[in-house]
Amino acid sequence: MKRILMAAALGLAVSMTTALPAFSATTTQEEAILLKKKKALAAKKAAERALKEAAIEEAKLKKAKTKQASIFARKKTDQQADLRIKAKRKPATLRIEPVMDRRVTRARACGGFMECLFAKRNVRVTRNAGQFQTASFSAGAGLSMKKTRKTIDWSETKYTPGSVIVRTSERALYYVLGDGEAIRYSVGVGKEGMQWSGVNKVSRKQEWPSWTPPKVMIEREAAKGHYIPDFMEGGPGNPLGARAMYLGGTMFRIHGTNNEASIGGAVSSGCIRMMNADVIDLYERVKIGATVYVQH
Repeated sequence: MKRILMAAALGLAVSMTTALPAFSATTTQEEAILLKKKKALAAKKAAERALKEAAIEEAKLKKAKTKQASIFARKKTDQQADLRIKAKRKPATLRIEPVMDRRVTRARACGGFMECLFAKRNVRVTRNAGQFQTASFSAGAGLSMKKTRKTIDWSETKYTPGSVIVRTSERALYYVLGDGEAIRYSVGVGKEGMQWSGVNKVSRKQEWPSWTPPKVMIEREAAKGHYIPDFMEGGPGNPLGARAMYLGGTMFRIHGTNNEASIGGAVSSGCIRMMNADVIDLYERVKIGATVYVQH
């Protein structure tokens, strides 16, 4: 009987010993997942702080420029007064030649799909045995406080305040304020053959959205040698940028971008792209259920 009890005790000790590594491995895996989530959250918070700090610096710079402009304006007034005095003393014939501004502003073209999507400077491309391109992204990609928005006169009364109008031919998005005003933002639109028009509603809003590329996009780009992940967590390196507004039940969105050079171009697969600073501003204004008009 004693031998049987000793054998049973020994068997129990062996089974407990073999079970411990599995428990430890599970615990380690859960800790790794938790650590990954904490790092992702910290990156998002750091990105938000960087955007806010940049906005504060921009406001200070704008205030300084305004002050400097007022000083220059006073100097210009004094100079004009001096010129009037001199003109009275010695009349002169002035010849005014027309001045032509030869500067041309245009959107920079992307070098290819991966550059248009992620911005070339933030992408490291490698090739595996299957000759597919794999992209990895820097944590600070796309953080920019550049903005294009400006308040304009708006006389089109058929659109109610809070409506969004996208005019792809103008590469512009308008948010109707009411009282004869709207905000105009520069945007990037769909490539030729991928542009669309219609009326829809904002069905959902998301801060630092994750990205699940459509299967048709993955297959189309794989045929060209471009590897696109099945899923990307939200964050500064995500091609959807800082904010996204989803249109009805469609695959289309109004979202930010980490490639500011694509704004003003026809570069997307149908979505409307905005500067991160602009899309954050629009996100705060637009309500769920707002009407979105997409026009050519």
